[in-house]
Amino acid sequence: MSAGRHADLFLDMLAAERGAARNTLEAYRRDLVDYLDFCREAGIEPARAKASHIRAFLASLDERGLKATSAARRLSAVRQFHKFLYTEGYAPEDPTAAIGAPKRGRGLPKTLSVDEVDRLLAVAQEGATLAESSGARLRALRMACLLELLYATGLRVSELVALPLRAAKTRDRFLIVRGKGSKERLVPLTDAAREACRAYVAELEKADRVGGAWLFPADSESGHLTRQAFARDLKVIAAAAGLRTDKVSPHVLRHAFASHLLQNGADLRVVQELLGHADVSTTQIYTHVLDERLKSMVRDLHPLAQKE
Repeated sequence: MSAGRHADLFLDMLAAERGAARNTLEAYRRDLVDYLDFCREAGIEPARAKASHIRAFLASLDERGLKATSAARRLSAVRQFHKFLYTEGYAPEDPTAAIGAPKRGRGLPKTLSVDEVDRLLAVAQEGATLAESSGARLRALRMACLLELLYATGLRVSELVALPLRAAKTRDRFLIVRGKGSKERLVPLTDAAREACRAYVAELEKADRVGGAWLFPADSESGHLTRQAFARDLKVIAAAAGLRTDKVSPHVLRHAFASHLLQNGADLRVVQELLGHADVSTTQIYTHVLDERLKSMVRDLHPLAQKE
């Protein structure tokens, strides 16, 4: 069986057994194509690869100047691919078992201050107020709704743009979100987010744009607003708010949601549930926020810290 066929079977397994999303599958496919190209050029059959071949692949990534984070992600895909080949009986061994991950520094997530988020929200709301046409008002209210929902819930952008229309019409003060691996979680809604949804849906109905299943309908293959379109429009709002556009993205607002909750005393496990992280270790990228809060508490509350 060819290496390409093995890769297809591996991706089919990810989709069927692990519920991997399309974007996740595409990322795995890109990483595997790179690895299989390396194997082909080196005359290596992946099902017969040895640990030395995996190390040579990692060395080639370093020679190409890939960052340690990118190399680690690519190794993760290759590792899972070889584990699949071994467990399914396509390979006599797993050559990645003895391979360690590339060393990498732990970068802190980009985020925004509360003031910066407030400026984004204010500019979005102002756009709806100043809009001169019904189309412009609808677009402005949509952006205001997207931003309020994102900052109130910390949803992944793929979850946000694919919200069903019924999400805005619920009387509950929370959303039921289906995230990665088709896992459902409850996400509370703020009053500001609920009001932004009401205003946007009212304008949507006024424009006679309601009729499909999506809260943010669009002329796209999926039928709803795309992640790319939202990210592009967000850059426009960021510029209008006087923020660096390279500092603002939907994912940065998700980071802001988590960081601001922790700054105000939220428990890490609660934030993990709200973000939909399967493992708390993923959420621990925000521990720098907890560290700063703990330092502040000791400085302000410890009796010995008050002595000069």
